[in-house]
Amino acid sequence: MEELLRELHQEEDGLATAEYGIVMLAAVGFAGLLVAVLSSGEVREMLAGIVQRALTL
Repeated sequence: MEELLRELHQEEDGLATAEYGIVMLAAVGFAGLLVAVLSSGEVREMLAGIVQRALTL
């Protein structure tokens, strides 16, 4: 029984690494999208307006 459990565990050793890689790719993609959105002129003006209103209160 122990040998069977060891074999099953060894077969899953690479799964954590693959899942980590997929999560990292998704995070990088989301970061790229966020940079693209935040660097647009409209969003920059909107954020500046929010900060300006917050400072005038």
